Amino acid sequence: MKNVCILILFYLLVVSCKEEVKTNQDYDTSIEVRDPEPIKKENKQKIRTTAGAIAFANGLSHWDKVKQISFTFNVDQDSTHYERTWSWRPKSEMITMMSSEDTITYNRKNIDSISIQADKGFINDKYWLLAPFNLVWDETSFTSKHQIKAVAPISKNEMQKLTIVYNNSGGYTPGDAYDFYFNGDFKIKEWVFRKANTKEPSLITSWEDYENFDGITIAKTHHKEEGNWKLYFTNIKIETD
Repeated sequence: MKNVCILILFYLLVVSCKEEVKTNQDYDTSIEVRDPEPIKKENKQKIRTTAGAIAFANGLSHWDKVKQISFTFNVDQDSTHYERTWSWRPKSEMITMMSSEDTITYNRKNIDSISIQADKGFINDKYWLLAPFNLVWDETSFTSKHQIKAVAPISKNEMQKLTIVYNNSGGYTPGDAYDFYFNGDFKIKEWVFRKANTKEPSLITSWEDYENFDGITIAKTHHKEEGNWKLYFTNIKIETD
């Protein structure tokens, strides 16, 4: 069981680890971006891209009030289960990870050889939890392209598609690409992860089971189209000012 969990952990760390990097963004400004209904009028001037529209539709305007967020990251695959729990104070960057094997507390401003493995896990799990917000947090570290009409890979429904490709420097896994599929409400319904921007998908999952936490909307469950695999979040708690 331990070896299986380690293999799952390694795979998940590779899937989505991203770290904020500052470079240039390429965005096609000729494509119209519509303002989703949940966005307050006073926030509209901040929305310059489709990526920003997705972030604000999921509650980015409420993020500044967050003092602490905690959650448990779970993966079920066939008969195996893996989980780890996080507590994160965004303003101070203090993080605590709790798993069946260890408990580690560290500050992201002072990563060392002991905390770096935990931080890779945190970046992965936080990306799954808050990918819509990372579209703004990371906006200068990727190029993007917005398609008005595209066929979603799981449902085969026609949706909009935003493709982002991370730059080839910085972060734990540079050069990765993501395809986000969404409708007019700018809520992600499906996504494709392509490691190192390969043409073939590395992972495709749904985005479902959305819940609102003090204005922040989170998709709690992700399924693959085939196989007995589910990634999901439990024990989500957000403390605000």
